Amino acid sequence: MKSILCFGDSNTYGYIAGGLGRYSFDVRWPGRLERLLGPGWRVVEEGLCGRTTVFREPVRPGGAGIDYISPCVASHRPLDFVVLMLGTNDCKAEFHASAKEITAGLRRIVDVVKAETSGAAKILIISPASLGEGVCGGSDFGFDARSYHVSLELADRFAELAGERACLFLDAARIVTASGVDFVHLDERAHDLLARAVAEIILREY
Repeated sequence: MKSILCFGDSNTYGYIAGGLGRYSFDVRWPGRLERLLGPGWRVVEEGLCGRTTVFREPVRPGGAGIDYISPCVASHRPLDFVVLMLGTNDCKAEFHASAKEITAGLRRIVDVVKAETSGAAKILIISPASLGEGVCGGSDFGFDARSYHVSLELADRFAELAGERACLFLDAARIVTASGVDFVHLDERAHDLLARAVAEIILREY
């Protein structure tokens, strides 16, 4: 049995745009991924709404991925694959973070995963779907026009990081777009498309 850890934010959790709850496991991209891979594969979901790479919000304790990634990986070992999809929440206006700073945060998480798995787990870095331009007028989730533009820069930075740390890479923005409801979250079709793209990458490695 091969194990995959999917570590991300609300778009891994399966948050439904418009505050309508959470998609069921068979709709969320990690659940669809498990079905696409078939018998012999186990997918572990670790999606948390609001999760960032390293930035901390006083109102959301435990939301920084760097604070949880080590025990998370340790509790699910042995792992064959770790899929990281973070960066969206790092673009929030309150953090004033650049794409370079967000990438530095993700680099720290990648290094922890490598250390906790002794380099045995393959790592797939997914640059998340860019924020929709609609957040430029203000967002209930704390994004603004600057957030939108920073989100557009993540793919190139994350691709460089993947090359630097010998990780696999997927630019989700080439496959899916954020929902037109809130310009942040993925709809059901996007979850399906993302799952198929991730499955293709993983199966290519085996």
